[in-house]
Amino acid sequence: MRYPEAPRLDLVEDLHGHPVADPYRWLEDAEDPRTVAWSEAQDALAAEVLGGLPQRAAFAARMEELVHAGSVGLPVWRGARAFSTRRDPGQEHGVLRVTEADGSVRVLVDPMALDPAGTTTLDAWSPSIEGDRLAYQLSTGGDEESRLYVLDVATGEILDGPVDRCRYSPVGWLPGGEELFYVRRLAPDQVPAGEEQFHRRVWRHRVGSDPGDDVLVHGEGSDPASYFGVHTSRDGRWLVVSRSVGTAPRDDVWLADLTGDGALRELQVGVDAQTSAWVARDGRLWLMSDRGTPRWRLAVADPADPATWAPEAWRDVVPQQDGAVLSDVTLVDGPDGALQVLAVHAVDATDRLSVWAADGSGRIGEVPAPGSGSISGVVSRPEGGSEAWIGYTDYATPPSVLRWDAASGAGLEDWERAAVAGAVPELTVVETHATSADGTPVHMFVLSGTGTPDTPRPSVLYGYGGFNVSLTPAYSAQALSWVAAGGVWAVANLRGGSEHGEEWHRAGMRERKQNVFDDFAAAGEHLVAQGWTTHEQLGIFGGSNGGLLVGATLTQRPDLAAAVVCSAPLLDMVRYELFGLGRTWNDEYGTAEDPTELGWLLGYSPYHAVREGTAYPAVLITTFESDTRVHPLHGRKLAAALQHATSAEAPIVLRREVSVGHGARAVSRTVGLAADQLAFLARHTGLLPRGDASGAPR
Repeated sequence: MRYPEAPRLDLVEDLHGHPVADPYRWLEDAEDPRTVAWSEAQDALAAEVLGGLPQRAAFAARMEELVHAGSVGLPVWRGARAFSTRRDPGQEHGVLRVTEADGSVRVLVDPMALDPAGTTTLDAWSPSIEGDRLAYQLSTGGDEESRLYVLDVATGEILDGPVDRCRYSPVGWLPGGEELFYVRRLAPDQVPAGEEQFHRRVWRHRVGSDPGDDVLVHGEGSDPASYFGVHTSRDGRWLVVSRSVGTAPRDDVWLADLTGDGALRELQVGVDAQTSAWVARDGRLWLMSDRGTPRWRLAVADPADPATWAPEAWRDVVPQQDGAVLSDVTLVDGPDGALQVLAVHAVDATDRLSVWAADGSGRIGEVPAPGSGSISGVVSRPEGGSEAWIGYTDYATPPSVLRWDAASGAGLEDWERAAVAGAVPELTVVETHATSADGTPVHMFVLSGTGTPDTPRPSVLYGYGGFNVSLTPAYSAQALSWVAAGGVWAVANLRGGSEHGEEWHRAGMRERKQNVFDDFAAAGEHLVAQGWTTHEQLGIFGGSNGGLLVGATLTQRPDLAAAVVCSAPLLDMVRYELFGLGRTWNDEYGTAEDPTELGWLLGYSPYHAVREGTAYPAVLITTFESDTRVHPLHGRKLAAALQHATSAEAPIVLRREVSVGHGARAVSRTVGLAADQLAFLARHTGLLPRGDASGAPR
């Protein structure tokens, strides 16, 4: 294949004694005329290669049905009102609705009504304690910048906003709906050049007032990469502020009595642990923490007595469980009115529900789930009651909401199901374990139409392996489309995730990152050894940190798979901190500023691991020009390096999109991207259209 010309710089830097070559440094600058011309040539190449894929139209049609399955979000109750999101078949984005006491439903925020082009997304929302006001956040073009608004729920009138620089801002309301706590970055002229994405502060804001008059609550003098959380108690007495630096798996927590002096007092500061704290309706301080318990526990203390804040004084309500990771809880009233805890635990990446006595006397029982799936959250009415709502999904069930009543003794029942536009294909899920290089068992889900490896078939192996992200079963139009076409789709629960708690996470970060790549390679070899597929029929797929995963895998093991899809990837691990939000991830990966940690990074950095004359598999790199998390320069540089180096005929293709970012996107954009990715994988793993019996890779 003839690739666009990409001049190679003779640039080698000495970094802590390491000679580090960077021949495509010029591709970091999107405005450089060479980058512009090269990118346009790559666009033409991608259009030619992807436009000619024989199964693209079929995958687009199938995705159009399955991705339009819709989704339903958990209700957030405020008095008689329930706020929730829903996306129905045919809608590009979900809408935020309110359900009134009489059952009537009104749309409060519809991104498509605000922007018919579909580039505006609803990032976050929070109703006031009384439910008469709503704070919500919008961003446009994939920038995730989050402009904050407040509206009157009854009239729809905008009362405040837009307040800019609110990216990743939580909201904590005070009673009456006149004031709220939130997080906002400092203005660009108040921070050093290049640090505009950092320097967050916690503010107290009066609705309708000039944000410039907000009261600074916390954050002065903090690390510029700090993220903050805020939580207020329903009675308005207690404020909890939390802080983490970047994505580090540790946080500081402060508590303030707003009816007293309002001063924030240390609950947990400078500790290598994560703790989530809130004051619930029973007046107790609830603490969900991995402090000394890497699979998490739930405990209580007295918010008014700092002597009880020390971990040795906490009283366990849900102790740490063997082989299970606590992920969420909510409070309900039991049959006798006594307070109970509905808890979510994950076992081998599948969620279970159990009920515990809130007085710490132990487990009461189990609540059987409808299948082997994922629970996205559990909520109840903040003022009390016996009902709870559970967000549920599995590989064949779109995100839906179930209801459970602690007082009735009955099981789960449907509350609101997401509609399905097309027929969900027959699906069998097999759970199995690969063995990694160091002997560690790696759990896997294998999805197929038959459930048995009766004959090797084109297969896709998906993974992530980082940032404490757990790959639990979830509805996936891409996976279903692949299985419907006759293929096998596998998901590996790699180290670096949270499937087995914080120890599992830390076993795949920093100097132990290679474990993640070893786990993934072992999962691929396991699929081959078990007869599900062959190396010539295997594709690997990952995005974001998962893009780093498949980038490292294709450079370390170019023989493992025949095709690679690498989406929104992180690939130059020497310079990743200099762009986007990269500096917030150095606790996960390490920093090139440290000689030892640079050695870790160079040990696997995909861009630096490309070797000339190597027969690389077919590679599709997809990037998004408005991505403010992972800069598209990573995809550009690896594409150029692979196109120069490969000795194989398999294509190296860079597909880029504009006006879209790292996160949420319109459904039509999702369909187009997924159709290209699946058709590319099909072409290079030999997945043929139904009825074509030749079976040979093409």
